[in-house]
Amino acid sequence: MSEYLHSVSLDRSKCTGCTTCLKRCPTEAIRIRHNSASIIHERCIDCGECIKVCPHHAKVALTDPIDVIKGFKYAIALPAPTLYAQFQGVHKPEPIIAALLRLGFDDVFEVARAAEIVSYAISKALREQDRPKPVISSACPAVLRLIQIHFPALLDNVIDFISPMEAAAKIAKEEYARKHGVDIAEVGAFFISPCAAKMTAVKSPIGQQKSYVDGVIAIKDVYKDMRAAMHKGFDPVEIERASTVGIKWAVPGGEADALGIKSSLCVDGIENVKNVLEQIENARIRNLMYFEGLACVNGCLGGPLTVENSFVAKNRLRSVMSRTEQKSVQRTKIFETACETLRMTEEIEPNNSMQLEGTMKERIAMSERINEIEKSLPGLDCGSCGSPTCRALAWDIAHGFANELNCIFKMNARINALAAEMVTLGTSTRFNTLQDSARLREMRQELRADDDTV
Repeated sequence: MSEYLHSVSLDRSKCTGCTTCLKRCPTEAIRIRHNSASIIHERCIDCGECIKVCPHHAKVALTDPIDVIKGFKYAIALPAPTLYAQFQGVHKPEPIIAALLRLGFDDVFEVARAAEIVSYAISKALREQDRPKPVISSACPAVLRLIQIHFPALLDNVIDFISPMEAAAKIAKEEYARKHGVDIAEVGAFFISPCAAKMTAVKSPIGQQKSYVDGVIAIKDVYKDMRAAMHKGFDPVEIERASTVGIKWAVPGGEADALGIKSSLCVDGIENVKNVLEQIENARIRNLMYFEGLACVNGCLGGPLTVENSFVAKNRLRSVMSRTEQKSVQRTKIFETACETLRMTEEIEPNNSMQLEGTMKERIAMSERINEIEKSLPGLDCGSCGSPTCRALAWDIAHGFANELNCIFKMNARINALAAEMVTLGTSTRFNTLQDSARLREMRQELRADDDTV
């Protein structure tokens, strides 16, 4: 599998080498070496967990600045429905949409509206086509990358439709170019994102060769400017609006509800998703038609690029939906064409970064070596060694990325043994012999070497 660009990155100047992020990474993509964290990029799924938990703000998400819209003659904002729940005292999308236009966008296309269209396409496909069960949502890019790494056997279960973000960008540019009679190449679509994984999905798409989105702007980066714009008042904006069917995609269970699937399961929080996917893979969950997995607790409302507390935002979004016009979704021609035009064009490949390499004989030998090393470790999974678990440290040692003395318990045992030998030599009647003096020098060198290892 080819390398891809990551949004999540490390600011080494702020990293203190604490193990907070180490213990929360769902794919064991972080190591602590020489008092600083490092990210194994092949394993990182850009879920943003490390961004949320880092007490020193050493993990950051790389997104586009608002000035990116100047690269196109016409710029369309694609607000995630999560954006509607970020502003205290604002319980309608209208002032938020107007604020985006004041920031310099020429038009706004709600991602919630695209979610309605994607919902229709998926529900129709599920009715008309026989698929492996349970069908797994493709909306969360962090969950898709988790499946690529940990559960490649479930890739055939993933629904082959692009996300509402991608659908919104595609439809918005086509509609704007047709309506205004301009070249579609001059039209840019920019997602206002709660999520670091969306940036990665745009730069390195899953299931398609190239993203329809031209830039990803973090909600937290435009929050203040939007708040200031809303204080100036606004005039009603005439755009085709989304209904609650699409807006509810921002909350856990909203997608499955929009699809009208009763036998569905929604799980939020990447560790919870990981546990349930393992049960699905082992056939421990039966009679399930649809699985909606969301990397963040409270879904997109809990994304690392948001401003508002996710539980407050969840309550506020309910208020927004209660004030949104309860109209039925109008089935236009675009709903029918979406069933084909919004499908993924490329197969989702597994990520083998956590698999052993080499021939079958070499993999078996390496596996036995890792098992042997793991048995010699204390099994506490304390993270003090700089690896997330004892199993991970055994993997690192077997591959030459660490040694036994990275384990603090092994290190202490080694130092105590050398110290005891030095005491014995120091009290020996043969202390002054050249041989013992040489041995003392060797032990001092070993102690210094062990210290350097840590």
